[in-house]
Amino acid sequence: MLETVNLTKTYKDKKAVDGIDIYLDKGESVGLLGPNGAGKSTTISMISSLLKPTSGDVRLNGESKIKDPSEIRRVLGVVPQEIALYEELSAYENLKFFGKIYKVKKDVLENRMQEVLEMVGLKERQKELVKTFSGGMKRRVNIAAALLHQPEILILDEPTVGIDPQSRNHILETVRKLNEEHGTTILYTSHYMEEVEQLCNRVYIMDHGKIVASGSKNELLSILSSEDTIQVQLSKTSDAIIEKVKGMEHVRRVDETSDGIRIISKKGSNILSDLVHVIENENSQISHFQVEIPSLEDVFLHLTGKTLRD
Repeated sequence: MLETVNLTKTYKDKKAVDGIDIYLDKGESVGLLGPNGAGKSTTISMISSLLKPTSGDVRLNGESKIKDPSEIRRVLGVVPQEIALYEELSAYENLKFFGKIYKVKKDVLENRMQEVLEMVGLKERQKELVKTFSGGMKRRVNIAAALLHQPEILILDEPTVGIDPQSRNHILETVRKLNEEHGTTILYTSHYMEEVEQLCNRVYIMDHGKIVASGSKNELLSILSSEDTIQVQLSKTSDAIIEKVKGMEHVRRVDETSDGIRIISKKGSNILSDLVHVIENENSQISHFQVEIPSLEDVFLHLTGKTLRD
């Protein structure tokens, strides 16, 4: 339905997006993950025609839309990272304004406004000024605005950052219903892995402007099929411990955690006795040792060297 072909954006000598190919099939919910600065928002800006690519293409149903993006704008709804509302207007007035921008017919707009307000749980608050709303409520109005013209594709750029749990749950449920019950195609970026696992059928992982992996959850987890993830809780952690554990046979990666270290090692290798020896020689003790089933967070860390929130 929607695809990018070798999509690239260069600023002076830096490639913010470096030749990426992604696609969305009709009715899919697809996650786009990456640490800060990976190029996610730049990619979204090019797909939604807000930013012209340096090279590459954006295609809708197989046809290039770079030169004439009007059809993409018609079928696309975008919920940006930043709140895009008029604070001095009510939720109702904001939606009326955006409905006219989207050229929703006058005889349709009022009903459509009430439908989207109901969808985001703000129908009873529609006459209140946006400046009186919490951050989560403002984001819900943003989502309502993006839905006014009944888009076939909805792009949400980190819609739950810094909001209250109630609004977060409401947004997640709204996105799920849009996809499962209304058939809306979703492209969803987030700093919360559990959201993507809950909402998305497929995932792209992006780092330094490139797509470093893509596939279903099971396909991505298979990347670590030859490795074990081991959580080790320690009485104290030090740089010396981390460096010595990194030097152990079969150990492929070590990361410090809040209460110890996370080790990626060759699958099936028995490193416990050597690990105990190293830890005790550094005057620390192991209080808990657990081999975990790999998660998407582990795959992300393995591929990018960062946690999702870095």
